[in-house]
Amino acid sequence: MISIENLSKQYGTARVVDDVSMTIDPHTITVIVGTSGSGKSTLLRMINRLVEPTSGRVLIDGADTAGEPAHLLRRRIGYAIQSHGLFPHRTVAENIATVPELLRWERARIRGRVEELLTVFQLDPATYADKFPHQLSGGQQQRVGVARALAAEPNVLLMDEPFGALDPIIRGKAQEDLLDIHRRYGTTVILVTHDMDEAFRLGDRIAVMSAGKVLQYDRPAVLLTQPADPFVARMTGSADRALKLLSLTNVSEAAKPGTAPGPPIPESASLRDALSELMWRGTESAGVIDASGQPAGCVTIEAILAHGRAH
Repeated sequence: MISIENLSKQYGTARVVDDVSMTIDPHTITVIVGTSGSGKSTLLRMINRLVEPTSGRVLIDGADTAGEPAHLLRRRIGYAIQSHGLFPHRTVAENIATVPELLRWERARIRGRVEELLTVFQLDPATYADKFPHQLSGGQQQRVGVARALAAEPNVLLMDEPFGALDPIIRGKAQEDLLDIHRRYGTTVILVTHDMDEAFRLGDRIAVMSAGKVLQYDRPAVLLTQPADPFVARMTGSADRALKLLSLTNVSEAAKPGTAPGPPIPESASLRDALSELMWRGTESAGVIDASGQPAGCVTIEAILAHGRAH
């Protein structure tokens, strides 16, 4: 668990982060979103003390991070940035091994971890381990940057606009990679972005910042249905609010007893995807199956639309 308590950062008379308090549950993805200059990156960097707070404190599992030398703290917190920050003169394997080497891991353990992460990120070790960053595509470089941040098995991973430099198709794949990694390792992730769609896709909870303050910190569905003020409402978007909400809701929440002809829809699918599928098929309903492939009722267009209207 990460507890941020009354955290502030001031440069001269400018208060960049202003008395922020929030609790981040373990094994979750928290997204900090806001416009340029809102203080979101400064808040992130105070967690690993790349920026020292003016006041307030950060606790990780109850321990004040100020009580530990900053360089040792950073070795146990992963950090990935937009430009990936790979060392150009080091191979992919050497880049990923950077922090484990600082921690004096045994060579066999380092080699095993490098191979494991390259495999997880779908970069064949035999092909990519000895390549240099300039020999990789932008998306591959970003994967290696995240792999390096995860190399020392950190409990916490900080990500500052990690996918901002990628084109939309590669960016979508990188987001899916992150979700897969999170499911596999359960790392607590805190990610900064200015992209609200990215926040909704990735975040278990989202903090909306403006002028150094956190205006609202809650689950995505709450931000959509109960925005705390007009700025949060503008950030979350009003025109497509209903569609976004359907994207955050699983079919299981709208399924009713019964059966329907045709291929079934997984109950883990979003209502937005289910609506698209039913409209594409030109049918009013479809069966629903659970994770084990067993029937779990059916879902209808009317039930999906009613769910959207109810919120």
